[in-house]
Amino acid sequence: MIQAILMMLVVGGVLGLVLGIAGIYFTVEVDHRLETVTTMLPGYNCGACGFPGCSGLASAIVDGKATSASCKPAKPEQRERITTYMATGEDPFAKVEPQKA
Repeated sequence: MIQAILMMLVVGGVLGLVLGIAGIYFTVEVDHRLETVTTMLPGYNCGACGFPGCSGLASAIVDGKATSASCKPAKPEQRERITTYMATGEDPFAKVEPQKA
């Protein structure tokens, strides 16, 4: 009985260690620009751009396969905002928090 419990603890520890190491080496980096560009689009998910919804267009914009001009229902301000964000990495219309003294 004790031998079975010890064996399960050893097996569990070894598998936990293997999963921990695999989690470090196989980490997938997330591109946060995708989420930001998706929120800048109108969110109609109409498909007028030729992509499957706004997230598909945002993915294409981030990958460089499309431009913000592809979004037909977007206002010119939205298109300019996305273009500026992709060029500089900063949102031109982001609210700047005042610094506390």
